[in-house]
Amino acid sequence: MLSQMTNNKPLLLVVDDQPQNRELLEAYLLPLGYAIVTATNGEEALEKLSSHRIDLVLLDVMMPGMNGFEVTRRIRQDETQRLLPVILVTALHEKEDRVKGIDAGCDDFISKPVDKMELLARVRSLLKVKAYNDLMSNYRTELESAVAQRTAELQQAFEKIKAASLDTIFRLSMASEYKEKDTSAHIMRMSHYCAAIARSRGLDESMVESIRYAAPMHDLGKIGIPDAILMKPAKLDAAEWEIMQQHTIIGAKILNGSDAEIIRLGETIALSHHEKWDGSGYPNGLKGMDIPIAGRIAAIADVFDALMSRRSYKEPFYVDKSLRIIREGRGTHFDPDVVDAFFAVQDDILAIKKLYDDKK
Repeated sequence: MLSQMTNNKPLLLVVDDQPQNRELLEAYLLPLGYAIVTATNGEEALEKLSSHRIDLVLLDVMMPGMNGFEVTRRIRQDETQRLLPVILVTALHEKEDRVKGIDAGCDDFISKPVDKMELLARVRSLLKVKAYNDLMSNYRTELESAVAQRTAELQQAFEKIKAASLDTIFRLSMASEYKEKDTSAHIMRMSHYCAAIARSRGLDESMVESIRYAAPMHDLGKIGIPDAILMKPAKLDAAEWEIMQQHTIIGAKILNGSDAEIIRLGETIALSHHEKWDGSGYPNGLKGMDIPIAGRIAAIADVFDALMSRRSYKEPFYVDKSLRIIREGRGTHFDPDVVDAFFAVQDDILAIKKLYDDKK
């Protein structure tokens, strides 16, 4: 007999291979407003559990095929049924049989013949426990959903702020090279060259991203260099070259003191991207591993882009010549490992050059 369940009625599953036992339990429970689903064996009971939202199981132990202990174990193996109340209804009275039931995961026992008052008391008690567990589960689910939604909203807000900040960095970096014809294209190439080399060098993705967004600030200090020097269509004399070298220090001073990680990294790159592996670079003559890794990466990216680009004092070099100069600088101008990382992604570097070609 399958009774229809209303929205407010707890649904009980009665499992017994004897029809008279099922009918007796229904006779006791239906008048009290419970809805009943019945099963005649263990397999049918598990099927009913999968197709109905059961609130409590009254389960006979001694049944043909799968007995009540095994059904209980199967119920407990289902994570969604882990807290479902299970009462074993049994004629077994031995202590070891009760221990078997507890080990299987049942919540309570009722002895046959069933006493009506005991049955109702135990059913009410366990349904109260289930109602509390359901309340806590629903609360936890709602709380997790609310936290997930709020986290997503905060992440979206963070991404918007981050995008706005990075756009500002990009635009201010362009200001330092505004008088040159190749402005935004150079900035984009530097950004992507550095990211590709950093990734090839084995840096983690967080550092790769930071270098990608900090690299455009490498020449920010040029904003403080006189136009006559910056745009001179010939080789700089010694005095002019000394002034030109100050753009590294000027850029670092502009970026100094920020709490933002990317700005601090931009300061490092601005100050160190003209240092050389053999110590002959500027402004501090750093050598080898004393040069920050971001500066070593930016150095090779900046030189390659300068070789491949038109400047006021030179025409662009061909790809083969530019690559040869980079290779020749291994161990003198450039960190050997960074040179190797550069050539490991040579195709990517050339694709970036083509994508952000200032001739377009």
